[in-house]
Amino acid sequence: MNSGNWLGYALLATAAWGVWGAFTGVPSEHGFPDTLTYVVWALTMILPAAWAMRKVGWRLKRDPRSIALGLAIGVLGAGGQLLLFHAVTLGPTYLIFPIVSLSPAVTIVLSFLLLGERTGRLGIAGIVLAIVSLPLFDYSPEEGAHVGLWFFFSLGIMAAWGLQAYYIKLANATMDAESIFAYMTLTALLFIPAACYLTDFSKPVYLGLSGPYLSAAIQMLNAVGALLLVYAFRYGKAIVVSPLINAGAPLLTTAIALGLAGTLPGAYKLAAAVFALIGAVLLSLQPE
Repeated sequence: MNSGNWLGYALLATAAWGVWGAFTGVPSEHGFPDTLTYVVWALTMILPAAWAMRKVGWRLKRDPRSIALGLAIGVLGAGGQLLLFHAVTLGPTYLIFPIVSLSPAVTIVLSFLLLGERTGRLGIAGIVLAIVSLPLFDYSPEEGAHVGLWFFFSLGIMAAWGLQAYYIKLANATMDAESIFAYMTLTALLFIPAACYLTDFSKPVYLGLSGPYLSAAIQMLNAVGALLLVYAFRYGKAIVVSPLINAGAPLLTTAIALGLAGTLPGAYKLAAAVFALIGAVLLSLQPE
């Protein structure tokens, strides 16, 4: 693939995360805790990180700026993931995920104000449709949900992941994508003790094929998608890449889930799918 083909990397990341999203909850349905799924995901990051570092001769950027940016990117990503595990135990997922899914808005604002990124009319229309579609993928109008600690956790995760995407783009100006991903892998591994601490081992943990082994296969898609994301940010504008991937992946996840269930989506998911599809097409058509 041409190194400058940001759209190719973005579409591959979308495909990897779309399939991952459709099946990531299966191991937990068999009794494998989500917190241990985090551990599995962190370990699967090692293989693509090793591939990437081998590609550049194992040369890791180790100047103070690279270390600071690399660790910041990793901490924001891994920390947000762990915070999400705790948030879903406190509040309704049908409200948490729509809030978290608005993280591209943070990336777009920062990239516009601090990096001076701009796009044309097609890109602007695509960004707007993608942002509008994100909350609708997980929204379900139900009563009885009150604002609590989960709401502030959700805002924190949204800010963390939006800021992470901005820092990835910022770091790509002086760092190679391989070093960025290596630091992401390192920090993901450093959070493993925290994930184990949050795991309720008083309950049975399923360790069969549908538990950690299936989780490893699924989470490998997550890890590869993360590497592709870094490459997409390296060669494309953050204000375009972020909404494209964050709208496209849920669209694919929804399509796969509906295909397996053999049912039609509700009005909100159908509207989200239409908005995301049109937005993705407009973003792909917008010339750099």
